[in-house]
Amino acid sequence: MFEGVIPALVTPFTRENKVDESGLRKNIEFAVKGGVSAVVPCGTTGESATLSHDEHRRVIDIAIGTSKVPVIAGTGSNSTAEAIDLTRYADKAGADGCLVISPYYNKPNVSGLEMHYRELSKVTDLPIILYNVPGRTGRNVTPAEVAKLAKEGIIAGVKEASGDISQISDVIRLTRDIKDFSILSGDDKLTLPILALGGRGVISVAANLVPEWMSAMYKAFKKGDLKKAQEIHFKLSPLFKDMFIETNPIPIKTAMNWKGLAAGNVRLPLGPLSKENENTLRKTIEALGEYRD
Repeated sequence: MFEGVIPALVTPFTRENKVDESGLRKNIEFAVKGGVSAVVPCGTTGESATLSHDEHRRVIDIAIGTSKVPVIAGTGSNSTAEAIDLTRYADKAGADGCLVISPYYNKPNVSGLEMHYRELSKVTDLPIILYNVPGRTGRNVTPAEVAKLAKEGIIAGVKEASGDISQISDVIRLTRDIKDFSILSGDDKLTLPILALGGRGVISVAANLVPEWMSAMYKAFKKGDLKKAQEIHFKLSPLFKDMFIETNPIPIKTAMNWKGLAAGNVRLPLGPLSKENENTLRKTIEALGEYRD
């Protein structure tokens, strides 16, 4: 079972637009020091859609070789065959789980979606976390579909990034009797509400930048200190909002560069943050200040 704060790692690039391997290692060490419970390389925040297959595999290898916490490798694709190849690779490389986005662009029907995840489960014994982000894929995975795959043991959890708290509540309700099933927020701003409903944690964008804050909020909630968890949630709320002031990971990479963390550019077709939004984000970062326990 995966739980706690799990950063969806950015993939840092050099000036030559290559993967910044030493920077990636330093970012992972920074996140682990900040108290995260696992890391996710090659997710949406890691710009997996613009990584070559060789780069994708290399990023997974670096994460596994560096991290002192479990590694949940992003291995999804809109091609089932490609997702199978990446999942097999992550398994052999030593990953602890796989995060598999629902097929994007294709908009699979019900039977096709189920078959996609069944085929993946045949090639690995690793826990598979279904990633539902209809804003990116164009196709929502319903609570009933998640529950069916969960009850059949095809998936071990779901990263829910629909932004629909009612839907997420239904997912939790339909799966709450399944032992060790992990429901993880895919949206930082909904982490605390999802924890209150019975979720296990968050696969987080903000934790790339403020792992200590995110970990402190989670730990406060788990200890029953709701007041402290709320205080941290409200303090971070402007940051949560600004992380999506433009397409992810443009804002988080911008902020990480300011903080001296490895990020570099975003790859085309994403472009740099606009000056107007840069000013807004900078004010938010400055107002946040440094973490104090």
